[in-house]
Order: sequence, then structure tokens, then C-alpha cells
Amino acid sequence: MGSSFTYAQAARPRIARRRRFASLRSIFALMLREMASTYGKSPGGYFWAVFEPVAGVAILTFAFSFLFAKPPIGTSFELFYATGMLPFAMFTTISNRVGTALVFSKPLLTFPAVTFVDAIVARFLVNALTELMVFVLVICGIIALYQTRAVVDIGQVVESLALVSLFGLGLGTLNAYLFMRFHIWHVAWSLISRPLFIISGVFFMYDKLPGDLKEWLWYNPLVHCIGRMRAGFYPSYDDHYVSTAYVCGVSLVLLLSGLFMLRRNAKSLLHEG
Repeated sequence: MGSSFTYAQAARPRIARRRRFASLRSIFALMLREMASTYGKSPGGYFWAVFEPVAGVAILTFAFSFLFAKPPIGTSFELFYATGMLPFAMFTTISNRVGTALVFSKPLLTFPAVTFVDAIVARFLVNALTELMVFVLVICGIIALYQTRAVVDIGQVVESLALVSLFGLGLGTLNAYLFMRFHIWHVAWSLISRPLFIISGVFFMYDKLPGDLKEWLWYNPLVHCIGRMRAGFYPSYDDHYVSTAYVCGVSLVLLLSGLFMLRRNAKSLLHEG
């Protein structure tokens, strides 16, 4: 009895290591599938991932440069709108792609070796790394081409990107459950999320808003993420309102809620339809 108990205890670490290794292989395979299907088959591939935010920044710059003599802060319209547009685009991409991770990988999730966590992690990593690459290319391009006079605080920029990624992961994970559980949620979410671009601080300064409006918009985590990003490029920017703890708290609640619901319902949801 004692010897068999000892053998069972000794076997557990080996089993755990095999499971972790199998999970890593599944994640890597899913990442390759994601890259091939999302960027490998479309004309231009990764070019469009860079072109879309560049076009967005260009449109905002073109429109507002006719209305105002200078941006709300700094000297470069391009940099000001890029520091709002790029974090927002990163959040949108991560949350949308993670939200559809189970739908995208549903045929593979029938295999015991592939779990819903693998599908979520793989989609998150591919899209977070892609958006990080896009951010670096666009920002470096703007700094090289324009007289931005930017003083970059790498720590604050990295913190902003980390907050955006975490919030996108948390909301995307909860949506991964809601999209599978309620098919109408696809339509509802597309309607609900449309005003986010307007109320997240992409093209305005939070501290210039009226008091009542500021109180309401403070609860939007993207306002904090973009505020921290702006502080990373403009030393004079007042980001006293930014709360890292708030963004992390909201993101973790969304993430844990989504994981809990998926753990309880993933098998039944995958077999529906």
C-alpha cells in the first residue's frame, strides 16, 4: 500500500510535465494555424495589419489639421492620434480575435489534446505580438519622418500596452463564452462597442472634458490605457487620473468570469449545433 502510494506520488510530476508539454505543442500549432489563415492567405498578408492603423491615423490627422492649428498637446498631429489610435486598435484586435477563438478552433477542440485555454492563449499571443510589431513600426516611422520632439518614457509605454493587452484578453475571454452561449450577442456586441472609439480618448484630452463627463468616462478602462500611453510620449501630460489597479481589476474579473463559465460549459457549447 505504501509503495503504491509512493509510486503514484512520484508519477504525478511526470504526468503534469507531459500535459504541459502537450499544451505547449497545441498552442504552438494553433498559433501557426492562426498566422497562416489570418495573414498567410490574404493578399498583402501582414501589410494590411500595418496599413489599417496608418490609414486611421492619416484620416484623423487630415481631418483635424483643417480644424485646429495644432494638436491638443505636442507639435505633431500624427503622433498625438497614433498614441490614441494604436492602443485602441490593439484592444479591438485582441478582444475580437480572442472572443472568436472557440468558434475559429471549434473543429480542433473535439480532440482531447486541445483545450479551450489553448485556443484562447494561441489567439491572444499571435494578435498581441502582431499589434506590438505594428505599434513599433508606426511609432518609429512617425518619429523618423516628423518633427515630433517626443521624449519617450519606455516604462509608461510598455505599461500602457500591457494594460491594453490584459483588458483585451479579459473582455475577449468573457465574450468567447457569450458568443458561444448567445448567438445574438455577436450583433449586440457590435452595436455596443461602436461608441468606444468616441469615448476612449483617441482624439481628445481627458482633462479638458467637463467634470460630469469626466466622472462617467473614468470608468472606461481604455481612457486609462490611452492616458498612460500619452504620458509615455508627452512628459507634460497630466495622467493623475490613470489607475493601473482599476484596469487590472476590471480585466481580471472579466478574465476569471470568462474562464469560469467556459470551464463549466465549454463541452456542451462545443457540441451544440
